[in-house]
Amino acid sequence: MNPPLTGCGSRRHFLRASAFGLGSTALAWLLHEEGLLAAPARPELEPRVHDLRPRATHHPAKARAMISILMIGGPSQMDLFDPKPLLAKRAGEPFPGELKYDNAGQASAKILPGLWDFKRHGQCGMELSSLLPHLAQVADDICLIRSMQTGVNNHGQSLYALTNGRITAGAPTLGSWLSYGLGSETNDLPAYLTLTHPSGLPLLAEHNWSHGWLPSIYQGTVVRPTEPRLLNLDPPPSLRGAPQQAQLDYLRELNREHLQQHPGELDLDARIASYELAARMQDAARDAMDIRSESPATRRMYGIDDDKTRDYGTRCLIARRLVERGVRFVQIVNNGQSWDQHSNLYTALPDLCHRSDQPVAALVRDLKGRGLLDSTVVHWSGEMGRLPVIQNDGPKEKVGRDHNTYGFSAWMAGGGIRGGMTFGETDEWGHKAIKDVVTHHDYHATLLHLFGLDHSRLVYRRAGRELSLTDGKPARVVKEILA
Repeated sequence: MNPPLTGCGSRRHFLRASAFGLGSTALAWLLHEEGLLAAPARPELEPRVHDLRPRATHHPAKARAMISILMIGGPSQMDLFDPKPLLAKRAGEPFPGELKYDNAGQASAKILPGLWDFKRHGQCGMELSSLLPHLAQVADDICLIRSMQTGVNNHGQSLYALTNGRITAGAPTLGSWLSYGLGSETNDLPAYLTLTHPSGLPLLAEHNWSHGWLPSIYQGTVVRPTEPRLLNLDPPPSLRGAPQQAQLDYLRELNREHLQQHPGELDLDARIASYELAARMQDAARDAMDIRSESPATRRMYGIDDDKTRDYGTRCLIARRLVERGVRFVQIVNNGQSWDQHSNLYTALPDLCHRSDQPVAALVRDLKGRGLLDSTVVHWSGEMGRLPVIQNDGPKEKVGRDHNTYGFSAWMAGGGIRGGMTFGETDEWGHKAIKDVVTHHDYHATLLHLFGLDHSRLVYRRAGRELSLTDGKPARVVKEILA
C-alpha cells in the first residue's frame, strides 16, 4: 500500500504531478472556451501614443458625430412606440405566458393596454403615440427600432450593456471608443461631452461616461446643467492676458521635461493634454455653450421659452452647437432613472414626454436644416422597456409597469440611418422581440460601421488581450436600417 502524502517531499510530488495532469489541462480548456485565458504576450515594437488627433477609418464613414439622448429608467414601448391592439381586447385578463418580474411583491398578471392613442404620421405612415406630437412631425427622418434587447432585467446591468457593451462596470463607454478610434475634429473642445440634468446625476453617474481601461484622455467631460457649465474657465484677474500665457508656457516646459523622464506613462500624458486643452477651452467652451446668439425662432423651436421644456431645449441646442464645432460625441442624460414608471404611469409618462418631445424633435429638424443631420447620428433610447401587465394593481393613479429588457423600442436618425422606417417586431403582446432582433452588440457594431470602423478591428491591447466594444460576442451590422 502506498504511504500517505506527508512531509514536504510528498507535497511537492503531489503538486508537480497535478500541474501537468488532466485537471490542469481541463482548466486551461475551460478558460479558453470562456475567453478568460490570456493570449500569449507579444512585445510592443513601438511605444503606444494616445492623443486626439484625427485618425483614418477602416472604410468610408457616413457619420462624424453623434448625439445620444439616454432616457434612463425604461420608457414604455406599448405606450409610446409599439401599439398592440390585442392588449386592448384582452385588458384585465390574466397574461397567458410567462413573465419575469423585477418586483414580484407589486406584480400582477393582469393585462394593461396601451393608455394613449396611436396615429400614423409622415409619408412613411409611422405609428406613434399621441404623447409624442413633435416627434411625429419628423417621422420621415427617424428609424424606429421596435426589437431592441439587452436580455438583463436590472437597470444597472442593462444600462452598462447599452453604454459599454458589457453587463458589468469598468469597460469604456461608446463615446470613449469613438474618441479612441477616430480622435477629435476640434483642438479647442473635448471630443466627448456629457450634458447632465439639473435635478441630479443619472443612474450609475460617472459610469455612463467612463473611459474604463482606455487611457484617461478618452473619458467624457461633464457639463453642468446650470451656469457656470464648466467650472474654473476664468483665470483670476491678476493672471489674465500675458501673465497667464507666461505661466502656461512655463508649465508646458516643466510637463514636457517630466514626461521625457517617464516615457509610456499614459495617465501623465493624458493629464498634460487635459491641462493644455483647458487653457484653449477658456474661450471656445464659453462660446459653444452660450445660446444667447441663437435667433428667437430657434429658441422657440427648442421650447426654451417654456418652463417645462427649457432644460431639455437648452441642452439639445447646446448639443447642436457642440457637434457644429467638431465635438465627436455628446450625451444628454436624465436624472436618476426617472423613466422607471413602476407606478404613477398615467401622470409621470405624459410629464416626461412634455418636457423632452419638443426639444428632441427640434434637434432633428435643426440639424437637418443646417445640413448636419447627414453626418450626425441622433439616438434616443432607454436601457429597457416595460411589461404588458399591471404593476401596483389598484387606484388608477398608482398603476404602473414593471421592467422588460426582452423587447423594447429606440430610434435613430441621421449619419447614414434610413429615415421613415420602422424595423423589427415584438410579439402580439409587445413583450418579446421576435423579428429582426437588435441586441446591444448589434447596435454598437452598426454605430461603429457608420463611423467607418469595424467593430472586430477596433481593439485595445490590455494584459495580453485584444479588447473591443462588442467584447468578442456575436454582433452584426444591421444593414437593413442603413441609407
